[in-house]
Amino acid sequence: MVDLSKLTSWNSNWSELRAVVFGLGLSGFSAADTLAELGADVLVVAEAADADLLDVLDVIGVVHVTGEAAKGLPQAVLSYQPNVIIVSPGVRPEHELLAWAAENDVAVWVDIDLAWRLRDKTSKIADWITITGTNGKTTTAQMVEAMLIEGSHRAIACGNIGTPILDAIRDPEGFDVLVVELSSFQLHYLGEISPFSSAVLNLADDHLDWHGNFDAYSDAKAKVYENTQVACVYNVNDLATEKMVENADVQEGARAIGFTTGIPSRSQVGFVEDLLCDRAFHEDRQNSALEIATLEDLSSIGVLTPHLMANASAATALARSYGVAPAAILQALKSFKLDAHRIELVAEANGVRWIDDSKATNPHAAAASINSFEHVVWIVGGLLKGVDLTDLVTRFSSRMRAAVVIGKDRQLVLDALASAAPTLSVVEVQTEDNSAVMQIAVDEAAKFAKAGDVVLLAPAAASMDQFKDYADRGDSFAAAVRAHLGKQL
Repeated sequence: MVDLSKLTSWNSNWSELRAVVFGLGLSGFSAADTLAELGADVLVVAEAADADLLDVLDVIGVVHVTGEAAKGLPQAVLSYQPNVIIVSPGVRPEHELLAWAAENDVAVWVDIDLAWRLRDKTSKIADWITITGTNGKTTTAQMVEAMLIEGSHRAIACGNIGTPILDAIRDPEGFDVLVVELSSFQLHYLGEISPFSSAVLNLADDHLDWHGNFDAYSDAKAKVYENTQVACVYNVNDLATEKMVENADVQEGARAIGFTTGIPSRSQVGFVEDLLCDRAFHEDRQNSALEIATLEDLSSIGVLTPHLMANASAATALARSYGVAPAAILQALKSFKLDAHRIELVAEANGVRWIDDSKATNPHAAAASINSFEHVVWIVGGLLKGVDLTDLVTRFSSRMRAAVVIGKDRQLVLDALASAAPTLSVVEVQTEDNSAVMQIAVDEAAKFAKAGDVVLLAPAAASMDQFKDYADRGDSFAAAVRAHLGKQL
């Protein structure tokens, strides 16, 4: 029997480990590749798998089971008798294979667990800054990465963003800091780590179909604060995140640091008039605030919204916790650019702005988007993931000029609109041709938009019912806008 408690280093003896890697996405492949490099015995189980990745597994000698043979509780796994299962974070906890693992005391890890054990591969052992939240994780992680790099630290954003964390761990030069974005799925499975600093940006209904209920979702998010060494960064405007910090078991000396879009109190980062200020990490925080950047500096990033201000405030708190100088943070913010499809201005014509926020895949993100503009024609809908839009519509119906509803779960959206905004003009896009959905939606939205309005794609839902992903949805919106406006652009 392999003692997993002794496998805590790249230099541990991994040769006797029998590991099932369940799922062959980016994180699954990196886990299989890493374990093979360590000399472990590896079996990959994946219903769907890229042929090129399977070819690589053949080259490195990793056995794989795919297709029908990988469904449910595969006989290959029963025969293999693994010591650990490295699970793709999207796999539901009630899956038959994971139920079998629980019944047979087989450990279940995600790639984050493995990476934590292997973080000493190079002589430079990186500190971890961990970030989660319902909305804004990726932007904040990228901002922190940029601030650290500008402050002369070798840093990389990884985990649920960009580079798989095990690829970062195996970088031969090593890193000073890993900025680790963590999803609620990863946190659900995650064991014990000890981040340098950590943050929960916000909390709202999301992925309830996966977690089962809001409490389970919240509990998963709260795990990010456990064992934090220096700073637990929370959202002053979201009481749930502060409660998480209060309940967390942290390292002695770790501080609670708030971020806000309002005026910061002591031990907080926030805004004083048009200045982003630090009252958490400078000597005279009792009596004064340290200037970091202006709103004009932030506006160079993109459309200046309260959500962007919150992300900048949170990122600043995390970077300052690591000792990054204000001048470096300012330079990083001035040169930072948002990812595509994140409150992105597609076009402006006849006084109407067309904004792509396809990455607003849940109600919380859509709320942040709608709240940024006075009047919107809202393009909404997709896969709702078990959430109800009624509260969102109730809060922001006064800002809505009209709503154009797309997606598989249209009826749920229509019901919420009828209940919470019965007088609002609503158009339902009904077509079996997914390639035509966005053009119809844009053409319909244009009929309601007036000078000063924003036509806003903030779907509050996932995209895979009618599009490849949120990027494809955003690209389709931009193409449809260009086609609609034609020579006006």
